[in-house]
Amino acid sequence: MRNTTKLKTLLIKYTVSLDRDDDEIFKLILTDKQTSASELFEGKSYSVVLSKAYSYLLKQVR
Repeated sequence: MRNTTKLKTLLIKYTVSLDRDDDEIFKLILTDKQTSASELFEGKSYSVVLSKAYSYLLKQVR
């Protein structure tokens, strides 16, 4: 699945914040639109953090 498709799917349920620190580690924060619960994902690339966040979404939906 393409990253854009994963991102579009995540944006249905979550607000997504993406950042990169000085050590070049990407940080993606998902904030649930209904409950305001947040989850942080870190990785060395955009694809890695997006995949982690998408996997989290699939686990939450089950």
